[in-house]
Amino acid sequence: MMYRLYREQHLNCDIETAWKFFSSPHNLSEITPKSMNFLVLSDIQDESIFEGMEIDYTVSPVLGIPMKWKTIISQVEDYKSFTDFQKEGPYKHWNHFHEFIPDENGVLMKDTVDYELPLGILGRVAHRLFVKEKLRSIFDFRHNVLNDLFNRKYN
Repeated sequence: MMYRLYREQHLNCDIETAWKFFSSPHNLSEITPKSMNFLVLSDIQDESIFEGMEIDYTVSPVLGIPMKWKTIISQVEDYKSFTDFQKEGPYKHWNHFHEFIPDENGVLMKDTVDYELPLGILGRVAHRLFVKEKLRSIFDFRHNVLNDLFNRKYN
């Protein structure tokens, strides 16, 4: 069964700042809970994402057990959107579309994740029991970190 997670958040910055932050694979570890032990394995220096880029990670989403995850950047429209697609990893299907819409107050960032778990009915039960909540908590953490990074008000 295919599921969808959708989030949006306003960032008080210009589109160049938002794009620079999100188009660097190394910043993903900054917005991922430390308990997930997220680590970029690919030898990527300061290059920005590009269509066809493959990125290898390890992540420990369940019981601290490390899992390998490989994504491919399947679509990039500079300063507007990009998509990372799971090539190898824990999901049967993972497609994460990132969209950035500048406005008079900064940038509206939208995340749409379409995902499916393996193992048929067992995957559906796992989704109901813990995966859905785990993803929600990861994106809540991300929201809070991004709020601190981009929306902190100084008086």
